[in-house]
Amino acid sequence: MKRSYWEDMAVRYNEEIFDVRRQDKKALITRAIKKYADPKHRIIDIGCAIGKWFPVLSPLCKEVIALDISAANLKIAKASHSQLTNITYLQKDMSKPGITLPACELGICINAILTPLAKDRKTFFKNLSRCISRKGKLIVTVPSMESFLLSRRLQQEYNIDRSVFPKLSDAKKGLRLWNNLLQGVLDIDEVPHKHFLAEELQLLFSRGGFTILQLEKIEYSWKTEFNKPPRWLGKPYPWDWMIVVERN
Repeated sequence: MKRSYWEDMAVRYNEEIFDVRRQDKKALITRAIKKYADPKHRIIDIGCAIGKWFPVLSPLCKEVIALDISAANLKIAKASHSQLTNITYLQKDMSKPGITLPACELGICINAILTPLAKDRKTFFKNLSRCISRKGKLIVTVPSMESFLLSRRLQQEYNIDRSVFPKLSDAKKGLRLWNNLLQGVLDIDEVPHKHFLAEELQLLFSRGGFTILQLEKIEYSWKTEFNKPPRWLGKPYPWDWMIVVERN
């Protein structure tokens, strides 16, 4: 998404943006961070937003590099975490070529690769490799294409939240949604977000100079997808993908 979107969103970030850390009931992301963190190293939080992960990262390393596209997000993050003295704040757009980036031994990028534009994502992935030192680790979460499609399939078959998912009658909008679907770009609250297939992630990181170490589902409650999920609706739960990679 454009910088203006995140600047406008900053003041209501807690209300509008899905809280991955709070919803990760098994704490798989936190466990991965603790596994690879080193008190002598730096960790870069790519797309840090208002700093939800700072309390996890700060005690585990020498320095946290807090990188975000939004100046408003960084201002809130800095004010909210003034007690954490080892955080350096950088405003950068990862979808822009030629930006100056620090190389750190560990990085996290939690649901920040969302741009619907393929050219911007290509640059984002190139910049990811520049953020991580050789043999450094990177922990990434992204929305799952498979999970989104499963949720919509269940919604249609069982008429879950019927009023929230009206039938599409606008042909022009339908064509846009179809063309986006072929690219893995799906609307969340009328805003296009990139979603990823598991195999797509593996291919992107392998071609980008990384070795895949781990690929797992970060599972959530069905209440994250529906206002009134049926009581019988259980496994498989909706999920994001978490991939852990090592830079070659």
